[in-house]
Amino acid sequence: MEEVSMREYFLILGKRIWTIVLITAISIAVSGVLSYFVLEPQYQTFTTLMVGKPKEYQNYDQKLDYNEVLLNQKLVTTYGELVKSRVVTDEVINNLGLDLSYKDFAEKVSVNLVKDTEIIKIEVTDTDPKLAAAIANETAQVFMKHVKNIMMVENIQVIDEARVPEIPVKPRPKMNMAIAGVLGLMISIFLVFLLEYLDNTIKTPEDIERYLGLPVIGTIPKLED
Repeated sequence: MEEVSMREYFLILGKRIWTIVLITAISIAVSGVLSYFVLEPQYQTFTTLMVGKPKEYQNYDQKLDYNEVLLNQKLVTTYGELVKSRVVTDEVINNLGLDLSYKDFAEKVSVNLVKDTEIIKIEVTDTDPKLAAAIANETAQVFMKHVKNIMMVENIQVIDEARVPEIPVKPRPKMNMAIAGVLGLMISIFLVFLLEYLDNTIKTPEDIERYLGLPVIGTIPKLED
């Protein structure tokens, strides 16, 4: 198998350097246009709740501290599912007069359970920062009402109310352009080597010796007109 030196790789890249530069530049430019002028900014905010145990679990064997922690974690998972239930989401949509389906609402709202705690974090993402904060706060209030009735929980409180976000979480133009630049560079280098591989023409005396196995006796220089 014929070995190719690093020098030859660089020569191949050097011959088509403008192809690499052009594709990379186009990738960055397209990403910048999409990020700044096409993609709509998305804002994210959150509210956090601390939820205790239902009444029937409040007298649970207090000596079993480890089991109590496991119980709290399981209950918090249950609360997280309740936040995303239709009974809560439909009421929030109705209270705020939103023109959203259950599926659309579920795509905007996510529930994260803070590890090893009894804290629920309700995150909302929307193109309208004020609406995102309103949805987060209303979801928390509606959830508190229903969890008290369904789970018989009394010790529940809001830790942090959602605030109106000022900076969008996406798109991130600089990051998108950087990623596009790297991808454009990789694609252009691959394309250059592919074109070189498909090009079977003889260009240099070295190509004659390499591919035909014939010695080069002499060369005829190209004369300018």
